[in-house]
Amino acid sequence: MATLAAQSGAAAYTLNPMAHPHLLKAVALQAGVSLATVDRVVHQRPGVRAHTVRRVQQAVAELERQSAQVGLQGRKFMLDVVVQAPSRFASVVRDALERELPLLHPAIFRARYHLSEALPVAELVATLDKIAARGSHGVLLKAPNDTRVVAAVARLAAKGIPVVTLVTDLPGSERLAYAGMDNQAAGRTAAYLLGQWLGSDSRAGVLVSLSSIRFRGEEEREAAFTEALQQQYPNLHKVDASEGLGLHAATAAVVGKCLELHPEVSAVYSIGGANAAILQAFSDADRICKVFIGHDLDADNLPLLRTGQLSAVLHHDLQHDVRMACLQIMRAHGVGPQQALHTLSAVQVVTPVNLPAG
Repeated sequence: MATLAAQSGAAAYTLNPMAHPHLLKAVALQAGVSLATVDRVVHQRPGVRAHTVRRVQQAVAELERQSAQVGLQGRKFMLDVVVQAPSRFASVVRDALERELPLLHPAIFRARYHLSEALPVAELVATLDKIAARGSHGVLLKAPNDTRVVAAVARLAAKGIPVVTLVTDLPGSERLAYAGMDNQAAGRTAAYLLGQWLGSDSRAGVLVSLSSIRFRGEEEREAAFTEALQQQYPNLHKVDASEGLGLHAATAAVVGKCLELHPEVSAVYSIGGANAAILQAFSDADRICKVFIGHDLDADNLPLLRTGQLSAVLHHDLQHDVRMACLQIMRAHGVGPQQALHTLSAVQVVTPVNLPAG
């Protein structure tokens, strides 16, 4: 229980200045006990039962939580959402955020969107600098791990604008927090599934497709996948295909060249998306993909999963990610929950037979 200190005036005992102030009579009313009982608990005088002490402590905690909600009443936050990703994923981010914002009541959130598929880094940095100049309560950012982006994040932080990285991180930057999938767990899960389905005796090649090596989240997935594959399924080997940027034509071309050079490839771990393009490349090469692991239960992947063209999708709750991002920004402004936030999303394995409702 927070320490209570006496002040002048009748029954004007309040909480420590580090906490929200509560009159002793408010604590007594919340706890359902007398003012004298609360006074005895505060001053640790004898004659109070243990369960009554716990009830007073609980009452203080309840009042603190309720005060936090009162402090949020009518608070307005303007977010800037800066996402470099294929439009199919950017729309998923927008949908998740717009579903979540009404649930953050009594705080009021609004969002400005800056979405692009393949924006040059210089233009992305210019967007971040415009936000810094104009002002914002916070930035949700999915961007490549580039020193120029890291410097732009530092300029935002210097202006008092917190940045939360979403899905892919910028380690070493002055971002406030990262919210997204546990990328290392995702990579290890993909290696396990592929190894189990292909069999420990298989000597197949596994094509690993990234949209770009500049995205830290994709890089983390690939590194964890590679390590797990080498440790648990040494007969399998990895073939890299990257820089398709998650776009259909570019990804199909990159994968097509890999298939020409590696006739042993018969499985795919797609980290960067554009899975229809990868399947097209296999079809054009008259090749069979025995196992195909993808990411994200989006509009592109759902029909591929339903028809069995994808063996499994590694999914995570993007709405949880944006909720954690918003709560981090609220905390940066001194409101909202002050307890530790779990910003990593658990990996969910979705197959054609366990598609979630809706």
